[in-house]
Amino acid sequence: MKNPIDAPRRGARPVLRQRFYVNASTVAVPEGHAVRLDDKPVLTPARRALAVPTPALAAAIAAEWDAQHESIDPAKMPLTRLVNVIIDGVAERRALVAAEIVKYLASDLTLYRAASPAALVERQRLQWDPVLAWAAETLGAHFETTVGVTHLAQAEQTLRAAGAAIPDDAWRLGAVHSVTTLTGSALLALALARGRLSADETWEAANVDEDWNMEQWGRDDLALERRASRFAELGAAATVLRCVAG
Repeated sequence: MKNPIDAPRRGARPVLRQRFYVNASTVAVPEGHAVRLDDKPVLTPARRALAVPTPALAAAIAAEWDAQHESIDPAKMPLTRLVNVIIDGVAERRALVAAEIVKYLASDLTLYRAASPAALVERQRLQWDPVLAWAAETLGAHFETTVGVTHLAQAEQTLRAAGAAIPDDAWRLGAVHSVTTLTGSALLALALARGRLSADETWEAANVDEDWNMEQWGRDDLALERRASRFAELGAAATVLRCVAG
């Protein structure tokens, strides 16, 4: 029997552009390192050249284009999408983007803890307390935690200290912003950017509550599909951070 929601889903799918190139490659340009499709430049949605600061990042983007088959599916190109956002949106709005990250610091995921059950409380402690200890020791930012969802104001000195760790350059800033919005935690994003957490560790810490709920109530296919898409986006941000580090 056909699923009755399959037809609407099919109708909602965008028409994909057919692959029009044979090879994706990279080349050094005045702006850095650009991606070429059969020696033709790739442009962002705002018609800017898709050029990045390091050859490693350009190669990763080119590999994403090479991985496309008969058609080009933007949903399967999270790195290209993130780079487009950084070039077209973050580069000229760095102060606004940084301010958004600071807002997350003021109500970070890791600060609001469950009252019960005890097993979930312990999981949150094991995943989140080391990040808070790292922030205190490395960033000089001493955050307070609370039980429940009632807002807990953090000290201005704490927010300033953590805010000072937000990257200035558009590339790392855009990646940190992406991880922050994906996880609900600027502290996890900063720990990833500083090498305190790996991408997998960041993802695990961000999904403590969701993982617990799935264990108790079972898995939902549609939720897992959305989750896989979000994990790919986090991986793209981690790639940017790794490729532009240093």
